[in-house]
Amino acid sequence: MDWLILVLFAVLAGSSHIYIDNYISDFYFKGRLAVAQKMFFAFAFIVVAIILAIISGFDFLGVDIKIILFLILSGICTSLAGIPYYKALEIDDSTNLGIFIQVAPVLYLVLGWLFLGESISLLQMVAFIVIMVAPVLIVLTTRKRSRKIKLRAIFYAFLYVLISVSSNLIFVKENSATEISFLGSMTLVMFGKGIGNVIIMALRPKWVKRFRDVYKASRRKVLKPLMGTLSFSLIKDFTYRGALLLAPSVALASAAADSTEPIVIFFMGIILTLIWPKFGREKLNRKSVLVHLAATVLVVIGVALLQF
Repeated sequence: MDWLILVLFAVLAGSSHIYIDNYISDFYFKGRLAVAQKMFFAFAFIVVAIILAIISGFDFLGVDIKIILFLILSGICTSLAGIPYYKALEIDDSTNLGIFIQVAPVLYLVLGWLFLGESISLLQMVAFIVIMVAPVLIVLTTRKRSRKIKLRAIFYAFLYVLISVSSNLIFVKENSATEISFLGSMTLVMFGKGIGNVIIMALRPKWVKRFRDVYKASRRKVLKPLMGTLSFSLIKDFTYRGALLLAPSVALASAAADSTEPIVIFFMGIILTLIWPKFGREKLNRKSVLVHLAATVLVVIGVALLQF
């Protein structure tokens, strides 16, 4: 199954991407206005779109203008999803964020049923409940003083997932309705991501100032990890969207990816924290490890049920 191979690459790239983002947010932005990184991505994605357009031979030019606009909209939605994503990273660590975004398969199943005509079963409804227990477990085992902060992180994580899922569903729907090549459609998505970030930065000048301040303070060293997170972001974007197109259903592709990613994030976090504490930034006390392990097991069980 080619789509499973793409899922594997998406999971590895996505896990690496979230940890580099976590590191940049903590180390360079000190947990304050990390969303200002969007200034870098505003121009980076436009450059990527131009390169892809040249490689594809501008094969999207003969496509219906409506489809072109929807694919660009898909990219803009992805850029908007970055706002709650960075907000969540400012509040919580990578492992918790990995657990919280496990509502993605649920949303794919529901929205796939509504907009793509995909089926939904009673067993899959049970799986919804099992998956949702994971973030609830983390909140309930959090100290009361931190619970309000945790709830904010969950809210931002859910908003991030909702926008991201909507963006990917637009992409799948438009690719199913036309003969446009995958590279051509990704060119339009990247252009939309760049335009979306440009608009966001134009509306939020204080984010532009924050990025410039960080850039000057770090003596440009921040560019290396930013290039790293851009690379992993592109790998995940291409492989994940490719898997969504090739899999029997978008919910199945999401389930396969999102059942694996929290496990990779969990163990990667432990390894990175032991080897490079500033990069990993995970809490390794016994309670925290057991809670995350239990939450991960619940997610895996729930996502497995979604496949029946």
